[in-house]
Amino acid sequence: MDLSESPADGEFRDEVRTWLAENLVGDFARLAGMGGSGREHEAFADRVEWNRHLAAAGWTCLGWPTEHGGRGLPLAQQVIFHEEYARADAPARVNHLGEELLGPTLIDHGTPAQQAQFLPDIKAVTQLWCQGYSEPDAGSDLAGIRTRARLDGGEWVIDGQKIWTSLARQAQWCFAVVRTDPGSRRHAGLSYLLVPMDQPGIEVRPIVQLTGTSEFNEVYFTGARTAADLVVGAPGDGWRVAMATLGYERGVSTIGQQVGFARELAAVEAEARRNGAYDDPVLADRIADATVGLEVMRAHAMRTLAAEEVGSARKTASGREVSVAKLLWSRWHRDLGELAMAVRGAPGLTVAADYRLDSAQALFLFSRADTIYGGSDEIQRNIIAERVLGLPKEPRP
Repeated sequence: MDLSESPADGEFRDEVRTWLAENLVGDFARLAGMGGSGREHEAFADRVEWNRHLAAAGWTCLGWPTEHGGRGLPLAQQVIFHEEYARADAPARVNHLGEELLGPTLIDHGTPAQQAQFLPDIKAVTQLWCQGYSEPDAGSDLAGIRTRARLDGGEWVIDGQKIWTSLARQAQWCFAVVRTDPGSRRHAGLSYLLVPMDQPGIEVRPIVQLTGTSEFNEVYFTGARTAADLVVGAPGDGWRVAMATLGYERGVSTIGQQVGFARELAAVEAEARRNGAYDDPVLADRIADATVGLEVMRAHAMRTLAAEEVGSARKTASGREVSVAKLLWSRWHRDLGELAMAVRGAPGLTVAADYRLDSAQALFLFSRADTIYGGSDEIQRNIIAERVLGLPKEPRP
């Protein structure tokens, strides 16, 4: 990928910077930096309003095709937007699951009726989504799903449990992978359903984390219902559609994530210089290693995105690239949390009586989950070993 910026791209970067500077003011100014990983609870309603403000100005769904309400921007300009958004310390957007995951899935695999029903509301941020993938016995091993659905006249009836469901309390809809063929095993017999959350058959229970917050939830389905035509792809083809969604998850928005990582690293380095920890050569080497690791992560992301752009700006990444990217960022961010605490030293071990965590403590505690959620490191290594290197599969019980 040619990383040199064209005059048109430079003008676009100026446009993004100017708009953010002119709009992150007044009531929106206090939202700066809010809502990152482990902090989705922060000013949620206000961030919804900010996200709708973005939508009204045409700053959502930048990569969606114009025929589906997007702007159809080239990859380079999508990267620029996410970079500048992160550099402006703009608040985390609330609509990632709808805009970056489900929207592209519906564009590529949904019916015209599904696209007409859901895409406009996703773009306008008037409809929020959660993801119903993981279960107590099917986390990283998604093929072990047990939540089941059966057709009853014109509706699917759903029974089972999902876990680690981000934003389930705020979302109006869930895209869920369920087993619709009772005799099926593993990848076969799964279907990808769109399910309304506001109904008697759904119960959401928050999971309190080490940080004291509860972005994640358990979701119980007991006779929950959704229309028969709200299956994306054919019944039984849910695995293919679900994997497409996971491919979109590793898309262009990861560049913005890395800018956020760079800001966290800069804060750790600044603290090390301020309290003298940087004089320790071991800690100084760890900071240097983190800096190199961040550059490696960016280079891999840009190479992957450039490869996807060939033929289609919205092609999903291969299993190899997705798994390598997950291994790179999850381990790097977990290690950054450990580095932040090492730089803080003994003072980092104490908290206020009401358990108010500072930024380093919150980073450390939440990043412990990075190598687990979204596909554990062990699963990512198995994918690379089996599907890329052709090594024998691990024995399964």
